[in-house]
Amino acid sequence: MGEQIIEEVQQEEVLFERRGHLGIVTLNRPRAVNALNAGMVKAMLQQLAAWADDESVAAVLVRGAGDRGLCAGGDIVAIYKDMLHGGSETADFWADEYRLNALIANYPKPYVAFMDGLVLGGGVGVSAHGSVRIVTERTRTGMPETTIGFVPDVGGTLLLSRAPGETGTHAALTGAHLSGADALFLGLADYFVPSESLPALTEALEGSTPEDAVVRFAQAAPDSALAAQREWIDSCYAAEDAEEIVHRLREAGGEAADAADTITVKSPTSVKVTLASLRRVRGLSLEEALDQEYRVGLRCLSGPDFREGIRAQVVDKDRNPQWKPATLADVHESDVEGYFASLGEHELGLSATPVQSG
Repeated sequence: MGEQIIEEVQQEEVLFERRGHLGIVTLNRPRAVNALNAGMVKAMLQQLAAWADDESVAAVLVRGAGDRGLCAGGDIVAIYKDMLHGGSETADFWADEYRLNALIANYPKPYVAFMDGLVLGGGVGVSAHGSVRIVTERTRTGMPETTIGFVPDVGGTLLLSRAPGETGTHAALTGAHLSGADALFLGLADYFVPSESLPALTEALEGSTPEDAVVRFAQAAPDSALAAQREWIDSCYAAEDAEEIVHRLREAGGEAADAADTITVKSPTSVKVTLASLRRVRGLSLEEALDQEYRVGLRCLSGPDFREGIRAQVVDKDRNPQWKPATLADVHESDVEGYFASLGEHELGLSATPVQSG
């Protein structure tokens, strides 16, 4: 059986069980808000592949251990340590993680995700590509990568590019934490269920289809704050360069000016590469988007801001990153273009589509 194929150390960090016709994946690093590492990703790839071919498994559920969240993202402390030694383990981790994201998006059975509590970065990758995505009143989700000198990945650029108007651009550049209602508005989730109902919903999923089970517990979501801000978001973020976006936000004043302040303390390189990623990914498949994100990610590994951002946020915790270059104006178009160049023999290769130029 598939349950026997996971190594003991990996079983401790991600748990697999069968209840009725339901296969349950529990991310099990609650002290780290279930942050993903290489072993967990490999284990999930292996187990989900086994359940896909198992006729006795009708649906899969992914959830997080503890009460803090589904998943706070990739284990960035491990990434930081690996960067100090060249970053090769991180490149391998991302390759497996992106394959997992693609598997989830194309999973042949219902894939239910409890997006309760924190769901950030890589946590979005193991949930928002699923077919039945559930948020709660405790959900705090988003792609906060620009804060640490990185760029949204795990298919996040594609997901946010499909959000209404320019709301996905706003979410990506600011790295804002979003509510469950915002996630529904952005298209990252499907249903709102009170967190207190999740245990009963899990039990219902064991013996009925996800559609029949969820309808018994789903409720109307609160209003989305992001939806209420759409007028100024669409106007300001329609600009094609980051400097003009910031200028328009400041001109708009109020909440928009606050967004400008937020963007200008992020990594200038990350902001510009994120904006370019969102514009380039429109119309691409998930596999093409993941290939693009892999190119960008490897360039971030070799640049200064990713390491500096993690240092400032989670290693030294001084919250005072020294970005290089230090301003948006100092990041040139040629610098941004270089992040999207082909990796040659190191391409991820999820899609056969060649790298687009320009």
